[in-house]
Parts: sequence; C-alpha cells; structure tokens
Amino acid sequence: MENTNLLFSLVEYKIRLIKVKVSMQKKGIDTLLITDPANMNWLTGYNAWSFYVHQGVVVNLEEEEPIWFGRLMDRNAALINCWINERNMIPYDESFVMNPKSHPMKDIAESIFIQRRFDKGIIGVEMDNYYYSALAHSELTNSLPNAKFVNANALVNWERAVKSNKELEYMKIAGKITNAMHTSVLNKAKIGVTKNKLVAELYHTGISGVDGYGGDYPSIVPLIPSGKEASACHLTWDDRTLQDNECTYFELSGCHNRYHAPLSRTLYFGKPEQKFLDAESALIEAIDAGLEQAKPGNKTSDIANALDTVMLKHGINRNGARCGYPIGLSYPPDWGERTMSLRSTDNTILEEGMTFHFMPGIWQDDWGIEITESIVITETGVDTLCEMPRKLFLK
Repeated sequence: MENTNLLFSLVEYKIRLIKVKVSMQKKGIDTLLITDPANMNWLTGYNAWSFYVHQGVVVNLEEEEPIWFGRLMDRNAALINCWINERNMIPYDESFVMNPKSHPMKDIAESIFIQRRFDKGIIGVEMDNYYYSALAHSELTNSLPNAKFVNANALVNWERAVKSNKELEYMKIAGKITNAMHTSVLNKAKIGVTKNKLVAELYHTGISGVDGYGGDYPSIVPLIPSGKEASACHLTWDDRTLQDNECTYFELSGCHNRYHAPLSRTLYFGKPEQKFLDAESALIEAIDAGLEQAKPGNKTSDIANALDTVMLKHGINRNGARCGYPIGLSYPPDWGERTMSLRSTDNTILEEGMTFHFMPGIWQDDWGIEITESIVITETGVDTLCEMPRKLFLK
C-alpha cells in the first residue's frame, strides 16, 4: 500500500539513495550503518521521538531499498512514515531496551548483517555521532568479526548539503514561523516579565505555526541570556525578570516538518551604551560584506574573510572563530548539519541550494550581542529565509 504520509515524492527519496550509494562507492564502503535521526529521516522518511534508544538505517550497495531497524514498539512509526517495503523494517524485541545484559546491536548484527550477508567486506559507521555510542560500536564489531569497519561520519550529511525545492519550501515556512516568534518577543518582552513566561509564549507561537502551517519542536531550545549572561553564547533561561538598562539576545528557530531557519536578534531596554551601538554597526556592516560573497562558485571562507575584515576594522578580532554552519533537517541536540563551516580555513565551494545560519556574534567579558541570518545560496547570489529587520531593537 502506498504511504500517503510521505513529505517528499518517492522519486526524490530514490535520488537521495542513489547519491548515498555513489558516495559509498567512492569511499569503498559496501554497507553503511546510519544512526543520525536526521539522516534516517532524509533517506526513509522515518520521524519519531525514538532516538533515545538504538535505531538506524542500513544501506547496502546491492539492495534496492534501505533497511530500517529499531525497537519493536517503534515499528508502526516506520510503517506510517517510511517509503520502504515492510520487509525492510526489522524491529528488535523489547527485551533489548535499556538492558545492560542484552544489547540490541547483537540482535541487529544477526537479523540484518548476517541474515542478509552484509557481514563481510567494508562497513561504514557514523563514528562521531551523538546517537552512536562506544558500546554500540563495540557490540557490533565483536558480533561481526569478518567485516572491516571504517568511519563514514557525515557521509550522508554531505549529500544533504544542497536542498531540493521542496526542502527549501519547508525552510521558508520555518522562516515565517521564526519571524512570528521574534515578533512575539518584541510584543511580549517588557521590564518585569519573567523569562520562563516569555519562553512559554515563544513555544506557543512557534508550535501554533503560521498561515495554516503547523510548527514542530525545534532542535535547540530558545537561548535568551541577558546582561552579563549575554557574554556566554549558549545559556537558556530561568525565572528572573527582564531588567532596565540591560540587553537580551534571542537565538531561536521556527521548525516545520523538522526543517529549521534559526535567527538571532538583540533587544535593549533603555538607552544603550555606545559599545552596543558600535557593535550593532559593526555586525550589520560585516553581515552585509559576508552576504556579498555568498554566491555560487565562491567559497565558505570568502564569507568568513569578508566578515572578519570588517570586524577587524571595527577593532573586533574573532580569532578564527567560525561565523556560521549549514542548516536544514535536524533533531535535538543541534540544528546544524555538522559538515562545512563559515570560517577562514574552510574552502568548500558554495552551490545553489546550500543553506546556512550566518551567525556572527560579539561576546565580551560582561556583555554580548547577536544579529544573525538564515540564508540560502541562489542561482545568482543569496536570499534570507527570515524577514526581521537587521538591527538592535530598543524598548
């Protein structure tokens, strides 16, 4: 029976599989084990909050379809979401879940790799991945002594770098949700409002969605540090109130069908000190310079170098820090794709359809400011996925 829940056409899924197999062949990999839930989703459509247990997708060069595996309880989610044939959905028994005496990788080694004769040759695994533990690797390699294991980390991630038109459609919807969330911030943020209540409003707006399109849970929670806390770039929130003569930056993203469009803006209550106005000018000029370099044929380093040149002119040395990363389809704990970076030492060629969170920030000893953009490389240059004014907001 045809699965009507698919977010992409069957043709698009099969093109993705072909891309992965070509990359496998180039690297000499016979069988690929994928455990990153975003990569699983991208190849098969699988989408569920089940990445806290062992699950994955196996791609073999000789097989027409990927093979999904996961706990028995999650098999119905695969039936609902995936385009692959039911015979290629291999669950493991619930007795393997959180059981220190019985690891599911032992069962997967038998039920997939040995049963389908994938237990020899070269097997690629995502070694530096949030969802593939050291014990999982140990159990799998011990169970398959006749195979050679190699690191295939980010192999699928790189194939996701250039977005299809449908993917860009979802990201543009996510950008509209991001706009609505930042607009909600400007409307609701007042001196004396507690941060937790403000974040509650953000979640309400983000999940309610826009224009009839629903929102999803973002892969990173809203980051909203204030005052001295804004010198740290990854603080979340607490129950303290917003204060006068204090800045707060809001780094957040809308999400639609697991696709993201993150954006940061900074809000200051009162009359800002000159250092904030100077930082605003530096960031806006630097972002404009970087966007001028964001076009097909240029390099990721061109964007970073253009930005750093302007920042240095304003007396700000970023010390080689990256100023952005690719975005798209993601699951917690990160909305980045973990491949290329916008930094001076990364010379990846920009292609039409690549998407990034271009996020320079200024973090000093006791203050900070963020102004960022989510961008897509177009045929002739670059577009932004969000429409919030690029400035320091004052209330």
